[in-house]
Amino acid sequence: MAATGMFASTSYCTLARPVQNRFEAPEASSMRSSFKGERTSLSSSSFMANISALKTNVCPKPARTTKTAPLEVSAVLAERPMETLQGQATRERDNKTPKQQVNMTKVFSIILGGGAGTRLNPLTLRRAKPAVPLGGAYRLIDVPMSNCINSGINKIYVLTQFNSTSLNRHLARTYNFGNGCNFGDGYVEVLAAAQRPGLGGQEWFQGTADAVRQYLWLLEDAKNKDVEDVIILSGDHLYRMDYEDFVQKHKDSGADVTVSCVPMDDSRASDYGLMKIDGKGRINYFNEKPKGDDLQSMQVDTTVLGLSPEEAKKKPYIASMGIYVFKKSVLTKLLRWRYPLANDFGSEIIPQSAKEFNVHAYLFNDYWEDIGTIKSFFDANLALTQQDAKFSFYDAAKPTYTSARYLPPTKIESCRVKDSIISHGCFLRDCKVENSILGVRSRVESGCDLKRAMVMGADFYETDPEAAALLEEGKVPLGIGANTKLRNCIVDKNARIGNNVVIANTDVSPIKSLQFFFIFGSVLR
Repeated sequence: MAATGMFASTSYCTLARPVQNRFEAPEASSMRSSFKGERTSLSSSSFMANISALKTNVCPKPARTTKTAPLEVSAVLAERPMETLQGQATRERDNKTPKQQVNMTKVFSIILGGGAGTRLNPLTLRRAKPAVPLGGAYRLIDVPMSNCINSGINKIYVLTQFNSTSLNRHLARTYNFGNGCNFGDGYVEVLAAAQRPGLGGQEWFQGTADAVRQYLWLLEDAKNKDVEDVIILSGDHLYRMDYEDFVQKHKDSGADVTVSCVPMDDSRASDYGLMKIDGKGRINYFNEKPKGDDLQSMQVDTTVLGLSPEEAKKKPYIASMGIYVFKKSVLTKLLRWRYPLANDFGSEIIPQSAKEFNVHAYLFNDYWEDIGTIKSFFDANLALTQQDAKFSFYDAAKPTYTSARYLPPTKIESCRVKDSIISHGCFLRDCKVENSILGVRSRVESGCDLKRAMVMGADFYETDPEAAALLEEGKVPLGIGANTKLRNCIVDKNARIGNNVVIANTDVSPIKSLQFFFIFGSVLR
């Protein structure tokens, strides 16, 4: 067997005058200036250390590297020479008194489960978007959940709506912290969408802001009486972020709202909310998904964000990540009193509040990917197989948690595996696997040739006698049959592919849907 670059997966666990708009209540104008299903257990030693610490409200933090210029200076747009900014940064740093360390027990997070996930269809036909498998052994929801745990946030709500059964089950069985052991004074609670009285049961969540508005009463709950800030997260992003640093910068700036942002290139800028900021990091203009001339007007010099001139030329925009920190009182005022008819944070709440509230930007210049389409999902997963991958799950200091499945090691017989991720519990026999991901319990028979394929695996095993019986009946056993060729495709869980099958989409149909497969561009699912 030749195995080159193979990774074996393990179970880790200009401030504008306020104007009347259609989103605010009529009486609000006078208030403008007032303001799967396996049995699981998390056995990682890093995880248990975190849980033990959380019980005493003290969370372990990895050693921090020394940081230089503060956020509000690094965020300045290039209207003054960089030397001036650096000198100002030094003076401001010397004159500042030490800030009080943020107390993460006074922060709770809300993770948005997303809408119907139509752009990820058909992967979301029977599951919520955050429950879609990721990297062979994880689910998308594991990313923000792990970031919260690693950042010391032990009060977590997850808002769900569409196809939430598998997501709810994964959360309940994965994040129960040792079969019922208390999560310190914290919690992980799943909040399902509910029909609102008086609407005839015809409306559910109307958007991200509306989803949070329906559960504003949680801010008044006794267990949240000490909460000062609320961090709102998305459940379909791939990144690793220290939310404690995010909240600390929010506190230090005195902002009412802080928006996390990244440098962005021309090809994707129109898909995101773009912003302009002043010399102290305050957002003075926000435009959600601009097009044409509006898009061009949002270009800025991003060298001040730390990018090289070459990188800044490629990424001339500052894009919102859809991740926010709100003061608890401000969040209540915005959703309940100021803009009670606004349904979305990105297109409504943030642009309007930036005109009259103190809204700041937090710069996150690291790997971040919005996995909202089939193409971005496929590309982000296969990028994990690269030897110089921009994102990796292999970080002992900040692990990514998921279900511990108690599966045996993967068995590989006379195979050639190159630059791939093979999850646990798989069986590979005399096959070729290149630049691919095989999920848990994947079965690949002899003569198979897989290249740029994402196989999500299975929820259960079929024994050899069971497989033989199926063959005798003319049926197809679980897994990928002998002498099958896969190219540029996503194979969902529990798929049955027979012998001598070719799935390659050589004609590159742009969008096509048949009974058993879907084609999006060059990706076949």
